[in-house]
Amino acid sequence: MTQTIEPGNPEAPTQPQDTGAGTHSAAATPGRIPALKRRVPKYSDLAPLMQFKKPEFGRAARLRRASTIWDLGDQAKRRTPQAPFDYTDGAAEAEITLRRAREAFLDIEFRPGILRNVSKVDLTTDILGKTSRLPVGIAPTGFTRMMQSEGEYAGSQAAAAAGIPYTLSTMGTASIEDVAAAAPDGRNWFQLYLWTDRDRSLELIERAARAGNDTLMVTVDTAVAGARLRDVRNGMTIPPALTIKTVLDASYRPEWWFNFLTHEPLTFASLSRYTGTVADLINSMFDPTLTFEDLDWLRDTWKGKLVVKGIQTVEDARKVVDHGADGVVLSNHGGRQLD
Repeated sequence: MTQTIEPGNPEAPTQPQDTGAGTHSAAATPGRIPALKRRVPKYSDLAPLMQFKKPEFGRAARLRRASTIWDLGDQAKRRTPQAPFDYTDGAAEAEITLRRAREAFLDIEFRPGILRNVSKVDLTTDILGKTSRLPVGIAPTGFTRMMQSEGEYAGSQAAAAAGIPYTLSTMGTASIEDVAAAAPDGRNWFQLYLWTDRDRSLELIERAARAGNDTLMVTVDTAVAGARLRDVRNGMTIPPALTIKTVLDASYRPEWWFNFLTHEPLTFASLSRYTGTVADLINSMFDPTLTFEDLDWLRDTWKGKLVVKGIQTVEDARKVVDHGADGVVLSNHGGRQLD
């Protein structure tokens, strides 16, 4: 025989039993015995609660205290002058694209499966024919050492330690050769802007190949530079036009100044052999005449894997693959180009 027991509400009030007199008498209800009794605590009980965490200082300790990417952003904002922070954190014009991009990621929902054996989790995957321990890589960023003094050196070494690809920007503050030396066991890629001067592009391509880069990432969404208004207001223009406010703000970050002044000067390190001002270099780097024929030239020139960055439509993704791309990076440049 099977007996079915209906589940009850454990928080429902208990009804007193009928004494038979037709009324519920308080005197007939036995007194409640407390389940938990108070006592005077012993020192042995208090000692484990008095173990305070040993104070930690320094950069490593700060990083350990960061639980999320937002915590890292807050740390960076406190320790970095406003101008370089805004250069990193900002985007073009009204930054509508930046906000929408963040909202798009926040809108992603996961549907977790249950009752799977997850005692061992393996996130390794194949990226362009080679194993990556995680399905991510580090994207190219310009002027990285302006934000943090070790910049591309630390980024490439961290990627190597994590077993993921690292992409050096043409506008990086460490050279192709220096990054290869800093992370000789890493999977280093190089990001290229196709210059109006194709000979300069060809030289960078050859240097990337000699340094052991197996993948070239060409950026195609920079026909013109984005209007980054935070940079304009901070004087972070080419050439610089710093304001008194910008200089005073930086003076309150002595550690940033110390690192800035005691390391090698900030330059576009891979471009240091070229003559001309920074403005001249940037003007020649962004080519508004780029077409798919230029992508064909690049495919014929570069013998490794070719990735095209800056794709935002299905039609363009299919077309660059038809022109020889091995992969695409769906990117709106963090909202830093077109808003």
